[in-house]
Order: sequence, then C-alpha cells, then structure tokens
Amino acid sequence: MEQSRANRHKKKRSNWRKIISSILVILLLSAGGYGFYIYHSIKGAANEMHSTKYWSGSKLRTGPLDLESGQPISILIMGVDERANDVGRSDTLVMVTVNPKDESIKMTSIPRDTRTEIVGHGTIDKINHSYAFGGPKMTIQTVEHFLNVPVDFYVKVNMKAFKKIIDALGGITVQNKFTFTTHKYTFKQGELTLNGDQALDWARMRKKDPRGDLGRNERQRQVIQKVINEGAKPSTLTKLDDIINVLGKNIETNMTFDEMKTIQANYMGARKHIQSVEIGGSPQTINGISYYVVPEQERLAVSNELKKHLGLNQ
Repeated sequence: MEQSRANRHKKKRSNWRKIISSILVILLLSAGGYGFYIYHSIKGAANEMHSTKYWSGSKLRTGPLDLESGQPISILIMGVDERANDVGRSDTLVMVTVNPKDESIKMTSIPRDTRTEIVGHGTIDKINHSYAFGGPKMTIQTVEHFLNVPVDFYVKVNMKAFKKIIDALGGITVQNKFTFTTHKYTFKQGELTLNGDQALDWARMRKKDPRGDLGRNERQRQVIQKVINEGAKPSTLTKLDDIINVLGKNIETNMTFDEMKTIQANYMGARKHIQSVEIGGSPQTINGISYYVVPEQERLAVSNELKKHLGLNQ
C-alpha cells in the first residue's frame, strides 16, 4: 500500500502537449498559427467526432461547468479494441483530471481486469467488459461509480487508429525497460524507434511484463504521450491532411470544438506538473476467472485524491 501511494506521488514533468492526451487538441494547439485552412480542417474533424449520444454531462456535478474560469475538469480516455462483427472492449482506460489553478494534471490508469460493479448490467465483472455490454455510456457510468468522481468529457479512440497516426508521423521513439518477444516482434531493452504496428504490439503486451497490467498501462501512456509530442511539432504540418482524416474517422468525443478552444486557452497553466496515478491492487482468481482486485481502502484513497484535485467536497 505504501509503495502504491509513493507511485501516485511520483511527479512527471511534461509540457502543455500532454495536457489532455487528446491528439486533436494538440493538433489544434500546434496548428493555431498556421492559417485558415488548417483551422477549418481541424474544425471539420472535431465536428465529425462530436457526439452527445452517449454522454452529455455528469449527474455528479451540481451545476454547469465553467470552462471560462478554469474550473477543474475530468476527461475519460477510452482506447477501444474494435473488431469486425464484435462490439469490442475498452482496451485502455485513463482518467485525466486537469486543475489549472494549482497547475497540475493527474493521469489515472484503470487496469482493464479491475473487478467492479458494471453499472446498468447488474453484474460484478472486469471493468473493460462494460464496453462490450453497453458501449461508451456503460463504461463511463461504471468508471464514475468505481472512482466516485464525475466524468465531464470522454474521448473514445479506436486503438488501431494509432497505427495509422504513428505511421503518418514517421514513427515514435520510446524507452523500453526490458527485452521481450511477442508473436510478431522482439523488442530490445533501451531506446527504440517504432512504426505503427510495432508500437501497438509493444504497448499491448501484458503477460510477459513483471508488473502485468500496471506495466502495460505505463507503456500505453508512453505511446500516447510520444504521439502527442510528435503531433505537436511544426514538421507535422505537412502531414496534417492524413492525420486529420484518421482522427475524424476513429475518435469520438462529447467535447465540442468551441470547448476544445476554451480549454486550450484557459488550461495551459496545468502543464507545470503531470502526475501518473496507479491504482494499487493484486491479481486474484475468483470462480476460475482472473481479476485485478482493488482493496476498498485503496479505491477510496484514489477517489479522494481525484476529488481533491477536482475541487470537490470529499
């Protein structure tokens, strides 16, 4: 427990490009001075991605959000593994809380096998199954219930889209902590430059990681951050058509284009401190099924930490 608490308080320096873990917002920032054409291309992609079908706001909020004043907000990132003739599962769940007033961001990874109540389904199951049972809405409701904090915005990303985006960017460079082999590739320890297919395979590996889901979540966060860093470089300007085309077809969010612009304008101070939050727990087999079981004391500690970060009464 003490080690997990230490992990939660290990701060990681970053810059504004990592604020939302949303590639579209980063392209908006990086392209802001590049003219009329880019602005309207991004606006078109944002409009294509926008949907309030699944989520129009959290009932845990007592009033409307005030983005103009920099009210702390939360964004649930759902990396979804979608296959033909299959609804898919939420392969990655990251709750991002942004507090521009104390200039900080917290990125909380929720292990995919976390055992919890699936809200609206009446079962206790792995949290990533909520997407298969009820899509984005059930996933958001389940995450809200598990963390007991509001989800203001969500961003659903088709994980396969990362391959196309990374290839369009010319690849990414990551730090690999240990050598391992998947059914496709061998990844040596140290600095690696990966194409899209390699990056997705590297990020998804779990069984050979001594930290299991926690190690996998760490690699997925690294891929997201590297993609964002590359996407924000001025050299990306020549690749924007391809990237925007991928974004519009593979990302869904309840965030409007105007809200993205307001967040870009009023939340930049949060770049000062980015903190990675890990949810402590242990693998357990229950009725023949392997779960990641989070002790109630740990769940409450994480919940209270995020409530405090959002400026909510605990």
